[in-house]
Amino acid sequence: MKIIEKGILSEEEKEVLRELWNNEYPARLICKTAEDFDLYLNGLSNTKHYLLLDDSNKINGWAFTFLRDGEDWFAIILDNQIQGRGNGTLLINEIKKNNTILNGWVIDHENDVKQNNEFYKSPMAF
Repeated sequence: MKIIEKGILSEEEKEVLRELWNNEYPARLICKTAEDFDLYLNGLSNTKHYLLLDDSNKINGWAFTFLRDGEDWFAIILDNQIQGRGNGTLLINEIKKNNTILNGWVIDHENDVKQNNEFYKSPMAF
């Protein structure tokens, strides 16, 4: 796995990330259209994207940092096939290189269902 940092995402990368978002987050949080996803991304400021790529350059994970109310925030999404293998830690360590203090938002329960009807697994233990 390798990580590349980007300030601006290509349209192709955005579509891959929207699919990752929709597959891994609870169904109630999906972005139905590319326009919905663009609205979300454009609402963030001072954004840096960290794409986790496998050996064939397929995006398997995404972390991003952004500014909200004068504070630095982050989010991470990993394909469920690579969770529990140190990839989240790899991404966290990468974003910590540029940030000393970060805030994160997390779903703290496992009552939500994903689009595939599986229960969303909260990353609280991570």
